[in-house]
Amino acid sequence: MHKVSNITIEADILAENRKLGQDNHKRLRSHGIRSLDVMGSIGAGKTRLIQTMAVEMQKRGIRTAVLVGDVTGQDDFDRFRAADIQAINVNTGKECHLDAHLVDHALDQLDLDSLDFLFVENVGNLVCPADFPLGTDQRMVVISVTEGDDMIRKQPLIFLESDVAVLNKVDLLPYVDSDVSLLDRDYARFKKGAKLYRTSAKTGEGLDELLKALNIHA
Repeated sequence: MHKVSNITIEADILAENRKLGQDNHKRLRSHGIRSLDVMGSIGAGKTRLIQTMAVEMQKRGIRTAVLVGDVTGQDDFDRFRAADIQAINVNTGKECHLDAHLVDHALDQLDLDSLDFLFVENVGNLVCPADFPLGTDQRMVVISVTEGDDMIRKQPLIFLESDVAVLNKVDLLPYVDSDVSLLDRDYARFKKGAKLYRTSAKTGEGLDELLKALNIHA
């Protein structure tokens, strides 16, 4: 009985989140804002990649902001502000992911009419965020070359739930023992031939190709 009840409660939570996510999506689109949920493991380089993308987009006249999700603290938020990128800090407490309710409240803190594009940086985790769509137009998952060449096989759900996948920190490839062709193979197998995009937030490698893949242009 308890098992059935727990399953029912979980299903209700997921359904409610999905509904709130749909409301978030309608709200953002009503203001003409495109949005991207950026998921990935701790240390994958999400923050710097978003920062690099946002700076380039602002150069192209695309007004951007970031909802910065983290369990606690504001280190990533401070990095965005130091780069002159509008940001809202969202702490989840003990939760390992953002949810649509938190995003809804964070949107209240933004002047939505002054934005063209919103990044949502999810909490560093390759498991929990997959089940909680936030209402963004697209979802992107980021992993790094330092995490090994079996990461996609180990965590397939988040890749299946994402529209775009990125292998970041490729500037470190000469220094790690990872066969990235295995990652390419696994991703293409799970996503029916889809491409795993390679980037270096440090050098800017692959940035233009990624922006094109996301249909981001001035």
